Amino acid sequence: MTKKGKMKFSDIILQGLQDTLYIWKREFRLTVRDQGVLIFFILVPLLYPIIYALIYNNEVVRDVPVAVVDNSHSFKSREFLRHVDGTPDVNIISYSSNIQEARGLMRNKDAYGIIYIPSSFSKDIARMEQTHVSIFCDMSGLLYYKAILSACTEVSLDMNNDIKIERAGNTTDRQDEITRYPIKYQYIPMFNPQNGFASFLIPAVLILILQQTLLLGIGLSAGTARERNQFKDLVPINKHYNGTLRIVMGKGLSYFMVYAVVSVYLLGVVPRIFSLNQIGLLQTLIMFIVPYLAACIFFAMTCSIFVRNRELCFLIFVFTSIPLLFISGISWPGAAIPPFWEAISYIFPSTFGINGFVRINNMGATLDEVRHESQVLWIQAGVYFITTCLVYRWQILNSRLHVLRKHREMKNKRLLDSRGWEKGEKKKI
Repeated sequence: MTKKGKMKFSDIILQGLQDTLYIWKREFRLTVRDQGVLIFFILVPLLYPIIYALIYNNEVVRDVPVAVVDNSHSFKSREFLRHVDGTPDVNIISYSSNIQEARGLMRNKDAYGIIYIPSSFSKDIARMEQTHVSIFCDMSGLLYYKAILSACTEVSLDMNNDIKIERAGNTTDRQDEITRYPIKYQYIPMFNPQNGFASFLIPAVLILILQQTLLLGIGLSAGTARERNQFKDLVPINKHYNGTLRIVMGKGLSYFMVYAVVSVYLLGVVPRIFSLNQIGLLQTLIMFIVPYLAACIFFAMTCSIFVRNRELCFLIFVFTSIPLLFISGISWPGAAIPPFWEAISYIFPSTFGINGFVRINNMGATLDEVRHESQVLWIQAGVYFITTCLVYRWQILNSRLHVLRKHREMKNKRLLDSRGWEKGEKKKI
């Protein structure tokens, strides 16, 4: 290779770096000046986790109002209800005469559950037969159901043990203890000792916010770029936007710079504000979040091809937040997800980002223990980087084609005008 050729190659590399730097600065400037993009990149990640965590900051539901229908009116039924009311989860607010009256309280939202004790409750126990207590719960709130069911279950188990001892006859205290607990167990809730809703759900929501705000912000930016372009193309008519790699890298670095700071706030500051579990190592978390951010950025840049105007990104991306949270396997058991939706979930970086982050942050997993999620995120980052390059290469070609077509039309128009002028001059002569 000649010296002149080397200089030309070095000039190409230098020009590419200069164009990348120009696109990076321009994209960052557009992000700061565009109020819509700034809302999704800064304001939503700043406020939404705070609001969401404040709603669920109590972690568990206590003193759920419950109505009682006691048709037994016996010592045993009153004992059962007294113990249920004594639990921290349930608060008996009414003793209704029938089930219709209790349902009226539920319809008015004065109560969120009904405990129904049949008239044969005490008689069945005396006859050494199994009796039943019915529980009706308002399933519009699953936490109400959990509180009422757990309280009634614990009380019924304790009463069962007392009945066993009563029927055992004259025994010693040690024999009563063995009768009550033949197998002694200890309930230890791992990684969420308070059984709280916030500790369980907020970490997954924080990771999902990163992906969704990137989709909305980059989509909004793409819609703005199309609206400002006279040919409605994604790539502007600019000499610095002639290379695919420089466009993708310039835009990607701009978004990554912003979201590196946003990630520190979302994943580091917010959990500390609300005292959520954080037992993962910092270096492990950083090494996991880097491929996740890269995958989300290039995924959002690929999806931006479908955004034709600023408003369209809301219609495309906003509704996906709740389904993505379900198919991630956090709020709904992964083993119960149908194969079709499980396959769909593999498209989104949030599926592997949520599972990996929860295991690192809440369970103290090492990077080797989340190797599968980390490797998939690197693969997604690579795949979506390629698709982004293909999308922008197609847009560059479209932009050039539109410019050439415009020049050709203008040239033809000038040619027709000149011919018309010549014909007019000849008629005068």
